Amino acid sequence: MPPDKDTQPEHAYGTPGSFRLSVNPLTLSFQDNLEHLESQFHKQYFDSNLRYLRLIHLIAILFYGLTGLLENILLPEALQVLWTVRYGIVIPIIIIGLGFTYTSYYKKCWYLISAIYILATGGGFVVMIILGPKPEIYSYYVGIIICLFFGYTFARERFVYASLSGCSLLIVYFFTSIYFVDTPLKILLHNVMYIFIANFLGMIICYFIEYTARRDFFLVHLYKEEREKATAVNLELEKRVKERTLDLTESNLRLKEEIKAHQKAEKQKEELETHLQRAQKMESLGTLAGGVAHDLNNILTGVVSYPDLLLTELPEDSSFRDALLIIKSSGEKAAAIVQDLLTLARRGVAISTVVNLNVIIKDYFRSPEFLKLKTYHPKVEYKVELKDGLHNIMGSTVHLSKTIMNLISNASESMPEGGTIKVVSENTEINSPIKGYPDIKNGSYNVITVSDKGVGIAPEEMERIFEPFYTKKVMGRSGTGLGMAVVWGTVHDHKGYIEIKSTPGKGSTFLLYFPSTDQQIPAVEEHLSMDKYKGNGEAILVVDDVQEQRKIANKILTKLGYSVTTSSSGEEAVKYMKNHSADLVIVDMIMDPGIDGLETYHQIIEYHPNQKVIIASGFSETGRVEEMQRLGAGEYVRKPYSMEKIGMAVKKTLAA
Repeated sequence: MPPDKDTQPEHAYGTPGSFRLSVNPLTLSFQDNLEHLESQFHKQYFDSNLRYLRLIHLIAILFYGLTGLLENILLPEALQVLWTVRYGIVIPIIIIGLGFTYTSYYKKCWYLISAIYILATGGGFVVMIILGPKPEIYSYYVGIIICLFFGYTFARERFVYASLSGCSLLIVYFFTSIYFVDTPLKILLHNVMYIFIANFLGMIICYFIEYTARRDFFLVHLYKEEREKATAVNLELEKRVKERTLDLTESNLRLKEEIKAHQKAEKQKEELETHLQRAQKMESLGTLAGGVAHDLNNILTGVVSYPDLLLTELPEDSSFRDALLIIKSSGEKAAAIVQDLLTLARRGVAISTVVNLNVIIKDYFRSPEFLKLKTYHPKVEYKVELKDGLHNIMGSTVHLSKTIMNLISNASESMPEGGTIKVVSENTEINSPIKGYPDIKNGSYNVITVSDKGVGIAPEEMERIFEPFYTKKVMGRSGTGLGMAVVWGTVHDHKGYIEIKSTPGKGSTFLLYFPSTDQQIPAVEEHLSMDKYKGNGEAILVVDDVQEQRKIANKILTKLGYSVTTSSSGEEAVKYMKNHSADLVIVDMIMDPGIDGLETYHQIIEYHPNQKVIIASGFSETGRVEEMQRLGAGEYVRKPYSMEKIGMAVKKTLAA
C-alpha cells in the first residue's frame, strides 16, 4: 500500500469514515498530525525486534564463516589473505556488534550499526575481490548480493539507512572493480547489473517492510484511541440514561432501540468470528492435507502410469489387459480422493474451463455413483428442476460434480424413512448480504438449491458440518468423510457462496451461488493416438527427488522416443546443466531436502536463459507455480499423470 492512501475502517481518524497514514514518501517518517508517533514507533520497533536482531547476528556469523570453508578447497593459494579479511576483520566486527546489543547504547544507534554491518560484510567481499586471485575472485560479487539481500530483508533496517548502505556498497564495488581490480568490461557489466538489480529490489522490499511495520503500528495506535473513544461514549451514554429517567416512556423507547442495535452488532460480530475461525481451521487442515496429498500422488504415479506402459507392450487379445485396466482405474479413483485432499489445501481446483451446471447435474443423475446411491435409499425420490437458459460459469467439472454428489448423498442419508429430494438450478442477481459473509460481490450468479425433508441439522452441529472427517453417516457408504469439506472448498475456490437453511426435524436446504460468465463452452478435444505425441530423440532432463518417479518418467519418455537423463535433486540438476544442455527439463516443485523446483529453474536459466521447462508435481504452492511460469516455464502437469498427459505436455512445450 503506497503512502497517503485512504483506507475505509469502521471508525474514523481525522474525518468520518476514513484515516490517512501520513508519512514522508522518501524517509517514511511520520509527518503532519502523526509526527508525535515517530519516537513511539522506534521504541516499539526496537523492543519487538531485539531478540530477533541478536539471532540475526548469530546467523550472519555462521553463514559468513561457513562460506569461507569453501575457499580452503577452491582458492588454497589465497587462503591467508581471504581468511584474514573474513575471519580476522568482518566476523570480529559482527561479534563485537552482537556484544553491543546487550548494552544500553545499542538502542540509540542500532539503525546506524546495522548500516555499518551491511557495509562491513559487503565491503569484506570487495576487499577479497581486490586481494584474491583472478579471475576466480570475480564471482565474489555474489557475496555482495547476499549481503544486500540480508541487510534489506532480515536486518530490520530502516529504508533510508539500508538504501544508503546498499547504494554506497554498489558504488564502492564499481569504482574498485575499475581502478583497483581492472575487471574486464564484460564481467564488470554483468556483475554490476546483477548487484544493481539486487540492490533495487532490496530497496523496494525494505521500503514496504518498514512501511508495513509503520502501518501496523499506526493501526494499533488508532485502535487504542478508538477504544478509548468507545469507552468515553459508553460512559456518556450511562450518564444520559441517568439524567433522563424522569421521562420513562421516551427513555424506555430509546433504551430498547439501543439494546436492539447492540444485540444486532454482537450477533454480526459472532458470525464474522465464526466465519474467520472456520477459515483458519480449514487452512490449517488444508496445509496438512496438502502434504499428505503430495506423498500419495507420488505413490499413485506408479499405479496410474505403469499400466499405460504395460498396455503398449501387450497384444490386444492378452488376458492381462483387463487386469491392467482395473489397476489403472483403481489408481485413478484413488487419485480422485487425493484431489479431495487438495481441495482442502486450496490447491486442487484449476478454474479455467467454461462449464454448465445443468449439464453437470444431468450427468450425475446418469452416473453409476447415483445408481449405487439409489440402491442404498430405495424410498427416496429425486425431483430435478433445471432452468432453461442457465448461464455458464468458470469451473472444474470434477469438483462441481463431487459437490452435487455429496449434497445429494447427505440429503439421502438424512431421510431414512424416505422422502423427496429437490434439486433446482436458476439464474439470479445478488445485491443483498448472504448470512456468514461480511463482503458479497454483487452481480449475476447461478444458484443451485438442494433441499430435503430429513432430520435437519442441529444448531450445535451447524458450525462443524464443513470440518474434514466430521460425519454421522453410515460407515462403508459415506466415502472418505471429506464430502462437506470438499463442498466448502470447491464453492470458495469458485469464488461462490454457501447459504444453509435448516430446522431440526423438518429438513435442510443448501443454496450454492456461483458467478456467471458470458463465455461459451469450448469444443471437446478428441482422444489422441500415441503417434501424435511421440518424440524424435530430443534430450530431456527429469529432476525428481523420488527414485520411483524418476524411473517412471524415464520409462514413459523413453517409450515415447526421447533421450532421457535423470537427476535426484535440484542441486544435481544445476550441476549437470552447467556443463550440458537439454531440449527440455521436467522438474518437480517440492524436493526435500534441497532447493525446490522454482530455485532450480532460477539457477538453470543462469546458464541457459531460454531453457524450456515443464513442472510436474503432486502438490505445490499455486503462487510458486505461477511465479515459475511467469519466468518462462511451460506446462504444469499434476501427478499422477498418464502417458498421454505427459506426452502432450512435452510435445506442446517443445513446439513452443
